[in-house]
Amino acid sequence: MADQSSERSEPFSPPVGSPRTSPSRGTSPTRDLPPFEDESEGLLGNEEAPILAEEEEDGEELFGDRMETDYRPIPELDVYDREGLDDNDEYSELSFGERAEVERELRKRDREEGRISGRMRRGLLYDESDEEDEAVPRRRRRLAEKAAEGLEGEDEEMIESIENLEDMKGHSVREWVSMAAPRLEIYNRFKNFLRSYCDETGKNVYREKIRKMCENNKESLVIDYNILANEEQVLAYFLPEAPAEMLKILDEAAKEVVLSMFPKYDHIAKEIHVRIAELPLVEELRSLRQLHLNQLIRTSGVVTSTTGILPQLSMIKYDCTKCSFVLGPFYQTQNQEVKPGSCPECQSIGPFEINMEQTVYQNYQRITIQESPGKVAAGRLPRSKDAILLADLVDSCKPGDEIELTGIYHNNYDGSLNMANGFPVFATVIQANYITKKDDKLAVSSLTDDDVKAIVALSKDERIGERIFASMAPSIYGHDDIKRALALALFGGEAKNPGQKHKVRGDINVLLCGDPGTAKSQFLKYVEKTAHRPVFTTGQGASAVGLTAYVQRNPVSREWTLEAGALVLADRGVCLIDEFDKMNDADRTSIHEAMEQQTISISKAGIVTSLQARCSILAASNPIGGRYDPSLTFAENVDLPEPILSRFDILCVDELLARFVVNSHIRHHPSNSGEDTDTQPEMPPTTTGVDPVPQELLKKYIMYSKEKVRPKLHNMDQDKVARMYSDLRRESMATGSVPITVRHIESMIRMAEAHARMHLRDYVNEDDVNMAIRVMLESFIDTQKYSVMRSMRKNFARYLAFRRDNNELLFFILRQLVQEQHSFHRNRYGTDQDYVEVSEKDLQDKARQIGIHNLSAFYESDVFRTNRFSHDGKRKLIIQTL
Repeated sequence: MADQSSERSEPFSPPVGSPRTSPSRGTSPTRDLPPFEDESEGLLGNEEAPILAEEEEDGEELFGDRMETDYRPIPELDVYDREGLDDNDEYSELSFGERAEVERELRKRDREEGRISGRMRRGLLYDESDEEDEAVPRRRRRLAEKAAEGLEGEDEEMIESIENLEDMKGHSVREWVSMAAPRLEIYNRFKNFLRSYCDETGKNVYREKIRKMCENNKESLVIDYNILANEEQVLAYFLPEAPAEMLKILDEAAKEVVLSMFPKYDHIAKEIHVRIAELPLVEELRSLRQLHLNQLIRTSGVVTSTTGILPQLSMIKYDCTKCSFVLGPFYQTQNQEVKPGSCPECQSIGPFEINMEQTVYQNYQRITIQESPGKVAAGRLPRSKDAILLADLVDSCKPGDEIELTGIYHNNYDGSLNMANGFPVFATVIQANYITKKDDKLAVSSLTDDDVKAIVALSKDERIGERIFASMAPSIYGHDDIKRALALALFGGEAKNPGQKHKVRGDINVLLCGDPGTAKSQFLKYVEKTAHRPVFTTGQGASAVGLTAYVQRNPVSREWTLEAGALVLADRGVCLIDEFDKMNDADRTSIHEAMEQQTISISKAGIVTSLQARCSILAASNPIGGRYDPSLTFAENVDLPEPILSRFDILCVDELLARFVVNSHIRHHPSNSGEDTDTQPEMPPTTTGVDPVPQELLKKYIMYSKEKVRPKLHNMDQDKVARMYSDLRRESMATGSVPITVRHIESMIRMAEAHARMHLRDYVNEDDVNMAIRVMLESFIDTQKYSVMRSMRKNFARYLAFRRDNNELLFFILRQLVQEQHSFHRNRYGTDQDYVEVSEKDLQDKARQIGIHNLSAFYESDVFRTNRFSHDGKRKLIIQTL
């Protein structure tokens, strides 16, 4: 105490006029300074020191009897420092309004120059209720002032700049975006992005999208990730790293923008969901790992099963059964149920009942997606993953759809897995954010302008049909009829459904039948690589339910669900069945409905429904005994019933390649003298030198034509079709071969439409009908006995001759003329000559009879040159060197 009193008794007399920044006067809390001392003690004596010392033990009494002494005048201290004073000029005292105006100007200057780091609440010192502002509410007046000061869109707190938003100060992305300041900045930036982004034409993209969304009463706003990355790089960086937190902020921002445009829209949609499209990186289902947990991912697959739509608790309220107090709201998460601990009203710990009226639900559906059949590596089982669809995403896909899914890869606790493995294992699930179906429209939209130009230019080629036929499996020799059939099946006809009552399919079904080793499976494998949505299966490895659909019990909900089979997975694609003859009869009959009606009806376990199976079926079969017998009909050669044979539009019969291969070697051998003309096939395979279409361009061409071209029947020669049908019926009855039915007329129409689509024509013309008749007749004649095949070829020669490649036909005619000339010379002179001359006029007359008028292309073709022909234009002769 003595020390304290002695310290206090030291006289303290600061110099008058000392600077106010003296260390003894500093009161900044950031420096370590001695406690505040009463300056009056040095002047008035220290008779109060004992009293003060006693008070310090109990704390200082600020409101005592001598409180007013703190405010008494002390002339020595009540003096301004001389520095900084300017008393030379006289200033009049400011009025209250002038003072407020000056303060406003100073605040504006400080804000522009960045002098202050914080802001004092407006109206704290002065009531700014001027007469002209009295009618304006305070918030509106503040917004007006901010707009006048150029600060529209800023909040009252300090908003961080982009440098601060990128610098996460050592936090993880998830922690950083959960903080108040970054959250506010993200919120404002996304609002500004939605309001201000314009495309190259100056059109405000997302305002227009919001308007269309509201017109359709939707609640999903689709944002292109690539546009967001170009405009707001930081948001695009945060989004895949912390998707759950970011999407919540983006949803709130989007809702505010929507309500600013349509204030009453919250009566229709309580929430607005931002959907992220075009995420750059696509992950395969089998490549998802721990690295992807809680990240935004994009994957693709085929939907194999879906549950019903269930109501999921979103915001829940409870009733206390004892005091009827309403507890809540509690917001549920996907992983665990939130329950109240005790009632705040009566402190009861339960039981609590859910308040049904005030609880908010959302739609919930669980789907299973499986790897697309074409993407599974050989020898691997396809992986599958569960996905959760919420809100308006439910029922956006069905079993059999091939989809691209963008969502958050979550993990959740699964007790059954722990029991099975003996240690904690978490099940993974994808919470969907955006779903698109990978159909033809999506694929066509991905074509570039250069692709479309190349496709249109290709369609204007006069020989595009022959080029496409030659492009089918170009590594396989011959088999022109099969290549034509596969090309027509890939392009397909046009489905019809007049009045939504009677559906006629547009897909073309093809059956290949031939000896082992005739490249049937290679043709199917080629189609699998070329076609859109192919599903490959074999007869021995496929059952009836595996081809159609089967019912199984859902392990979560314990209710029966449908699982899609091969035909459903190939919807709007191609189903390829190898070893068709090895299937059981019971399994084979299950696809009757799918081949004609293109639906699969299910009536199992209380589920009665119908699934779509709009696909072409290409099947390959071996004949009985492994060898095709030409002396028997097609039905006797294959072990297939009549009902299923009639559902195939085109039947292709292959014989062994040996004859073609041997003849090819003989014909092209350098020492061949050309005398063994009998060894040459009657109609050799196409060697006309047409350039095949590159395979990548062919895929795009097929995709474009199927989506953009809808050929219609227009002025079709019905009499020709009717005559041909009656002739076929008569021949079929006489020979006892494959029965001809009305289905064959439908097949002809489908093939004519496919041929028109191949040329990108909107209408079916006579050429298309003639080609369809030719393919139909070739299919029918090839299935006959060898004994009647020759006579039928003569009877239908006028149909079969159409477009049999003009060079091929001209070569056949020229060879007949050469043989006649050669025989005449041998019979007359008794000797063989080294060359044969044929008059050009004779060939022109014969060509004119089959509708060919221009022979210049034939003279330049490979067929003409490789068979040692030459054309002498001056003498108008065609010469063959023997």
